[in-house]
Amino acid sequence: QGGWHGLGNARYKSSTNRAPRQTSPGTEGEQRALKLELKVLADVGLLGLPNAGKSTLIRAVSAARPKVADYPFTTLVPNLGVVKVDAHRSFVVADIPGLIEGASDGAGLGIRFLKHLTRNRILLHLVDMAPVDGSEPADAALAIVRELERFSPTLAGRQRWLILNKVDLVPEGELAPRRAALLEALAWEGPVYETAAISAEGTRRLCQDLMVSLEEQKALELADPDVAQAEAEQQALMQQEARDRIEALRARHRRRPEDDASDDDSDDVEVEYVH
Repeated sequence: QGGWHGLGNARYKSSTNRAPRQTSPGTEGEQRALKLELKVLADVGLLGLPNAGKSTLIRAVSAARPKVADYPFTTLVPNLGVVKVDAHRSFVVADIPGLIEGASDGAGLGIRFLKHLTRNRILLHLVDMAPVDGSEPADAALAIVRELERFSPTLAGRQRWLILNKVDLVPEGELAPRRAALLEALAWEGPVYETAAISAEGTRRLCQDLMVSLEEQKALELADPDVAQAEAEQQALMQQEARDRIEALRARHRRRPEDDASDDDSDDVEVEYVH
């Protein structure tokens, strides 16, 4: 609540005192320290290891221009881009910094950005099918799944589409075996797309299918109050799990020696939005 304004000398003017010198002081307003939490609003969220091609994909399908380079953690803040499927249909996609093994315990850029994915309707899990270090794509995909499950079991069970990226770099004849091994390791039953984000190969069909799926979800929620209520409850549960995990990590960091806490995650982030 704001303070009382007080009274100036003009308020004490009367017929007998035409130039009063009397005033009354006001009172101070209330002060309160507020911590505001930013949550990115997007229909689709991208997740994957660093250099999986998330930023390249969002550049290919929207006007967003995040930095792209051949080293990890090029993306340091969330990026939002509007994907225009046609003149009157569009959706928003969010690109968050890449995760690594142990992110749920604060490794790499930690989990401070994962909370933004709790408000997405669909998650796109990008997997680099031609990693430069020769690692197995299945291992990379499983690492992301484990981090999601530790961060929020409800978020891990959210609708997720698998995007096999950089297929143009896979030697001829090796893509099918790699794909089969990946799907078997994940026991995958959801949608699968093959893309080469650098050339936008495969992205048109992906965007069209995303638009149709989002429209169907929204129409179903409008038609059935029970579906809308279930979605709201799932959103609330994901956000509560995210808060609990983040608070647990902060509490653990506070217990560390002061000289070990200098790299503690901060929630002060920027978000770049491009329409």
